Amino acid sequence: MEVIKRGAEAVISKGQWHGRSVVVKERVPKNYRNPELDGLLRRTRIKRECQLIVEARNFGVMTPIIYDVDVRNSKIVMQNIEGTTAKEMLQASNDRMEHAKAVGRSTGLLHANDIVHGDLTTSNMIFAGEGLYFIDFGLGEKSAEDENKGVDLHLLKEAVDSAHSEFPGLYEAMVEGYLAAYPEGQKIVSLVDEIEKRGRYS
Repeated sequence: MEVIKRGAEAVISKGQWHGRSVVVKERVPKNYRNPELDGLLRRTRIKRECQLIVEARNFGVMTPIIYDVDVRNSKIVMQNIEGTTAKEMLQASNDRMEHAKAVGRSTGLLHANDIVHGDLTTSNMIFAGEGLYFIDFGLGEKSAEDENKGVDLHLLKEAVDSAHSEFPGLYEAMVEGYLAAYPEGQKIVSLVDEIEKRGRYS
């Protein structure tokens, strides 16, 4: 296995597993925590992440197939999605508005089914084949709270405004796709403006 990313929470490796191209995510121990508590937290979070990945797929959002889960060692073996990140696609594609709508539709499906991704950036979305995959649900949760969905969508807006400021209208296209998949999400879209104002005046 080749380590491709070392983060504060996990190590991500890529390689072969029983003839399949896979990504392995392993949550790293935190030395500052009580070992027993640390183990419990890592096991709980790895199980939650797996549940969210499977649920999202069942609700129509493409996610990597999970091949194996080692709860004891807080490790997931999953399908390696070969494709182009949404960040790269939105930067280079001539059809970026359609791709932005696709991002919005998948986000809307998540929120319509009370899944909050938790790290909703265009780097955690991959266009592969005919579909858009969402990856890395490590900070995700099940939540019906408008506030949590609003924070999720606000993070996406910030990511788009930061990475793609030269292409106005991308976030609006995402909102169009979002509302097509989640008509009740208009209150979430409105909440994003409120969250922005809070940050501006705090």
